[in-house]
Amino acid sequence: MKVEDLDIGDVVYAAHTITDDGSIPGGFEGTLLAEAGTRGVITMIGHVEEEPHRSVFLVRFEDKDMNLGNPIGCWVEDLSMEPKLIN
Repeated sequence: MKVEDLDIGDVVYAAHTITDDGSIPGGFEGTLLAEAGTRGVITMIGHVEEEPHRSVFLVRFEDKDMNLGNPIGCWVEDLSMEPKLIN
């Protein structure tokens, strides 16, 4: 199974550190959104009009207290099905 095969409600992990690229309304470019390995849940799957061949996943990542944050739009390459192991 690949990330592309996942559905709403499935658990995913940040494949790398995710920062605001300036596309979050009211956000600030460069703000940390999820550190690599952070667990999240898929809340919606869709497509961006400009790139209809690519899926965008709305994911709510957990904070340090295990509370779900606001939904963040992620590309397939931003997500992993396994937590990143930190050596």
